[in-house]
Amino acid sequence: MNKTYEELTSCLICPHACGVNRYQTTGLCQAGAEIKVNLHQLHYGEEPVLSGTKGSGTIFFSHCNLRCVFCQNHSISHLGWGKTASEAEVVSMMLELQNRGAHNINLVTPTHYSIRLAEILHKAKDEGLRLPVVWNSNAYENVKTLKSLEGLVDIYLPDLKYAGNESAWLYSKAENYPEVAHLAIKEMFRQVGNLSCDANGIAQKGLIIRLLVMPNTVAGVSQSLQWIHDNLGSDVFISLMAQYYPAWQANSFEKINRGITRFEYQEVLDTLERLDFCNGFTQQLSCSADWTPEFRNTDGI
Repeated sequence: MNKTYEELTSCLICPHACGVNRYQTTGLCQAGAEIKVNLHQLHYGEEPVLSGTKGSGTIFFSHCNLRCVFCQNHSISHLGWGKTASEAEVVSMMLELQNRGAHNINLVTPTHYSIRLAEILHKAKDEGLRLPVVWNSNAYENVKTLKSLEGLVDIYLPDLKYAGNESAWLYSKAENYPEVAHLAIKEMFRQVGNLSCDANGIAQKGLIIRLLVMPNTVAGVSQSLQWIHDNLGSDVFISLMAQYYPAWQANSFEKINRGITRFEYQEVLDTLERLDFCNGFTQQLSCSADWTPEFRNTDGI
């Protein structure tokens, strides 16, 4: 039987600080005390340093602590599609993916389960998990919660969604998103530093920051790149994404009810070049989301 976590009786795990007893009700994330998993699989669509040739061992968790109106996985994140999984079952998923040859264990949308996942990762490592662990999140994280993951997470993969508060609240119901995300990413960087890869070009430890280019510059990606440059340096791995399309409820919002233009994407590429970022990936401008390495890192990957 899973143990009772005191932190879930008045939940302050994420910056929403709902304070609800998740054993009895739910807060904004809509997740209860039990973990729900939508699926676990080898995933080949992540950045090349994560997917490699054998795939990233992804575990997709149900629910999310953001309410993005353009969510491309809304059935999982908003509607909570998935099945309840015990801690032992999640450990088994991790070990199964390792046995299938995964390059890493990729925890997708894990924030609202952070407290329980810390315990699960301890158990998985005790039972033989040797792969790098990827924390694949929306960056709306509490620094205190992130500190509880130190030494358990090898690769942080935050999606820095917004540079401004207005867009963050309008499209994702996130208060003070830039301030919160910046502090979270600084803590992630403190823990793992710049990305390092093995001889085969597979990520082992470090930070990769994702930025999704949105229509009408509502995400402020150029401003976010400037912040990264000024606070973390230009050696940080950047993953610049062009895969936006108006999913879920985006057609109700005029500024984001279309894909991005070549001009909008090129403008961000120009900022990337101007700021001398030297490591990372860009995407082809299409909904197929084919990853294309456009600029080299210092290891020549």
